[in-house]
Amino acid sequence: MDICKQIEEALVGLSIERVKSLTQTALQDGVAPMEILDRGLVAGLEIIGGKYERQEIFVPELVLAGMAMKEALGLLRPLLERTDIPPIGKVVIGTVEGDVHDVGKNIVSMMLTGAGFRVTDLGIDVSAQKFTDAVREEKPDILALSCLYTPTRLAMKEVIASLQDANLRAQVKVLIGGAPIDQKFCDMIGADGYGADAPAGVRQARSLRAK
Repeated sequence: MDICKQIEEALVGLSIERVKSLTQTALQDGVAPMEILDRGLVAGLEIIGGKYERQEIFVPELVLAGMAMKEALGLLRPLLERTDIPPIGKVVIGTVEGDVHDVGKNIVSMMLTGAGFRVTDLGIDVSAQKFTDAVREEKPDILALSCLYTPTRLAMKEVIASLQDANLRAQVKVLIGGAPIDQKFCDMIGADGYGADAPAGVRQARSLRAK
């Protein structure tokens, strides 16, 4: 069996050590890092996303898949950074002010990295000003905001207002997500898109980048 297919199946099987060892073997056999990423890891990630949306797997399985991706990317990233292949886009991500939950954000961050984005993670309890400063400095294509508590979602509106005050809103697409977020809230605060879950967030990021 093709080794990229084996990597895909190992990721779908949530085998962290096998994903890592197969990635190392593929590199030793001369398989291009981008091919491993696209045909192995991203292909597996898409299957994982479908399973999650059909409720065949749940958050613990997403965490394991993210951990497997992280191990493989640890091997691939130094090689990818030495090539002339650019990332498909830049993302700044963080959990908004007043919220200290990071499991969902971390999964999205790892999946975005696996999908080919360069990700800067600002962490948790991030103020509107810190998000704005990061957009000014990093010049990302997408600003991704996460929250878990319903009251803290209003901080997302403050981030967008801060971007507008700094004349930066037109320079970045704002993607939001988290348990209390839906399309109605997304439209209300003027965000560009929302992801109902981690795989949907990655798809939205790709769509927003394409625009």
